[in-house]
Formats: sequence, C-alpha cells, structure tokens
Amino acid sequence: MQIHELKPKTKRKKKKRVGRGGKRGTYSGKGMKGQKSRAGAKLKPAIREFIKRYPKLRGYRFKGRKKKVVIVNIGDLEKRFKKDEKINPQALLKKGLISKMKGRIPTIKILGEGKITKKLIIEKCQFSKQAKEKIEKAGGKIELRIKN
Repeated sequence: MQIHELKPKTKRKKKKRVGRGGKRGTYSGKGMKGQKSRAGAKLKPAIREFIKRYPKLRGYRFKGRKKKVVIVNIGDLEKRFKKDEKINPQALLKKGLISKMKGRIPTIKILGEGKITKKLIIEKCQFSKQAKEKIEKAGGKIELRIKN
C-alpha cells in the first residue's frame, strides 16, 4: 500500500449550509431582513475601530513609564536608625520603611518633615533641599547623589 492509496475510516462531515430552505424554517435561523440575514454577511468587529484609533492618541506609548518615588521623612530615619549608620535603599527595606514594588527596590526620596539630631550617612537616595539642610546641620553626610 502506498501513501496515495490511504483512505480515512470515516467520511468527512459536510458543513451545514444555512439559508436555503429545509428543516430550519423560512428564515433558516437568520431572522428577518437586515445585513446579517443577507448572503455573504460578514461584519467588521466593533473593537477594530478602537484598535485602529489607538496609535493616533497623543503619547499613548509612554503613559505608564513614569518611575514611582517612595517618600521617607527625616523623622522616620531619626526613630529607626542609630548614630553614624549608613542609610541606603537596602537598609530602608530591612527596617521596613519601604517595600519592594514589582520585585524591585523603588527610587527613594527623603523629605524634611520631622527633626533629626543623629549623624547619619545617606547614599543612593534623592532628597529635598530642606532635608539636605537638616541632615548637614546635624552633622550627617550625603553620598552618591542621584538627580532629582
């Protein structure tokens, strides 16, 4: 036996042709008049119009790319850290002041709310002018500055 001589065990089932009389009644399940009842009726999906319109919207590609900044106040640093301790994103994560966002450590900004008396070393964080003044007044240092 050769490949061209093979035949299936069962016969192919023919596709039901709707709209040509028979057991389905006068309209054959297509309802009465209208676009959907006509022969060859294929409608455009409604959602296609919205999909085509999307690229024309202003800046539609860049809306979700803005980095989220987590705020930490100086008062919180005063409570949780000891004198001459290094403060960086990893240390803040260990102390529970911040949490990971989507599996990553977020950008941190230190604000000047509260009082600070301890000498702290801050690295890899953003900060406000007021926070910078208060940290330096208390004798602290700011290392590896990130642009605000």
